[in-house]
Amino acid sequence: MLSDLRIAVVGAGRMGADHIRRITERVSGAVVSAIVEPEEGRAAAAQQLAPGAVSYPTIEHALSADVADAMLIATPGQFHERVLVPALRAGVPILCEKPLTPDPESARRILDLEQTLDRPRIQVGFMRRFDAEYQELRALIRSRDLGDLLMLRCAHRNPGVPDGYTQEMLITDSVVHEFDVVPWLAGADIRSVQVRYGRRNSFAPERLREPILVLMDLANGVLVDVEMNASAQFGYQVATEAVFEKGLARIGQPSGMQRWSEGRVSRPQFGDFTTRFADAYDEQVQRWVDAARDGRFVDGPNAWDGYRVAEACAAGVAALRTEGRVALDIGTRPDFYG
Repeated sequence: MLSDLRIAVVGAGRMGADHIRRITERVSGAVVSAIVEPEEGRAAAAQQLAPGAVSYPTIEHALSADVADAMLIATPGQFHERVLVPALRAGVPILCEKPLTPDPESARRILDLEQTLDRPRIQVGFMRRFDAEYQELRALIRSRDLGDLLMLRCAHRNPGVPDGYTQEMLITDSVVHEFDVVPWLAGADIRSVQVRYGRRNSFAPERLREPILVLMDLANGVLVDVEMNASAQFGYQVATEAVFEKGLARIGQPSGMQRWSEGRVSRPQFGDFTTRFADAYDEQVQRWVDAARDGRFVDGPNAWDGYRVAEACAAGVAALRTEGRVALDIGTRPDFYG
């Protein structure tokens, strides 16, 4: 029988703590053996979630202590490269939350380093691929039961955003997910990105000009639009409508009890991503654990997918500041990534 995978969770903020609970309470075949967190208060709070885990201030300390078989990286994106490099050199399986890194240059450096190994080690945390509705929509597109896919109409709506959320983060922290899942759904790379500004939401923070409409042209001719709405007020919603030659399909609709009262019909909305995609996160981590234990290491988006998204985000940020389309040429996938 395989022994439990010993996981070091790097970063004990909101996302890291959520993963520690997930591994401890719901994922089989794994245990949180180490928590890498320089801030003592967060580290102590995280240890309460994972009895028996040892806390370390840096990934180098955890690696030298030989307490982990795998690394789950949940730090902010700007710190990913400095954590990924020693983890790759140690040869351990890695689940890295999005983004792989914040820019194409650092993402390319990670690709080059990973390709010195015998096989890929990095899985990138684009959890939407593990959501049952997204998987069902992808299967429908591939089946061609409704003919060819013509367009995708996406909406990404938050009730609000934290104080540190900037204009660029409309792309790099939010539309980043569509930059991954849209090519995965449609089976074609992004060829250009354009941003259009609508009327500004008066409830948006002064530093933000939003909502925005992000337009993508795909290599197979599919046209995609994404409404990015960071101050929608009513709740958290991620929805997609696929337009086919012979019909439509929608995912991401509100779920739960529908109520009729006082002349109104209502249905609850999700509060944030942790509730909307709870099952997808569980599935993602479980499949990564299974792959790490049996030597496959990766069962989901890999570092090449993370690099593609970094290139798309760079184009998206450029499109925030210019009129018209910003071209995107990602290049050819290395054979190393299959």
